[in-house]
Amino acid sequence: MQKLLEVEEAKVLMTEAKNWGLWRWLWEKGRVRTAADRAVDALDVLEKKVKTSWTEDQRKAYRELEALAGVNGHAKGKRLYAKAKDEAKDIDPEIKRAVERVKEADDAAYDARMDAEDTFDEAERRLSTDMAREGAQKAIDSWELREKAIRRAEAAGRRK
Repeated sequence: MQKLLEVEEAKVLMTEAKNWGLWRWLWEKGRVRTAADRAVDALDVLEKKVKTSWTEDQRKAYRELEALAGVNGHAKGKRLYAKAKDEAKDIDPEIKRAVERVKEADDAAYDARMDAEDTFDEAERRLSTDMAREGAQKAIDSWELREKAIRRAEAAGRRK
């Protein structure tokens, strides 16, 4: 996987931001948010490009996992899962296992991103530089997890 300029720039900014005081955080929070959003957008584009190159079987297996995650006790969620499961029933179990590992990595990266954003929100409410620094590290960690998930998706795509 190629290094993304937007992600690398955001990592540098977040690393620098871990040494800022309260006033600098307040002054630069817009720049930090913009850099973080650009990094996430660049990762979204790359992930979409990678998953678009997957075979139809891989995409069906991934849709089945997404539908399973979306089952929330409602009839619509159950119907969507039943349909996705039926479409993926003849897929090679090895493909399903590889795609399941990608989905697990995607979920871990998403959870890490949400944790970083929650930490930043709480830091802003409390005007806490310690929490903002923690959020900066969590953001860096979330991008690294996302890069790992994308590499895993690329590897799954090569297994065609």
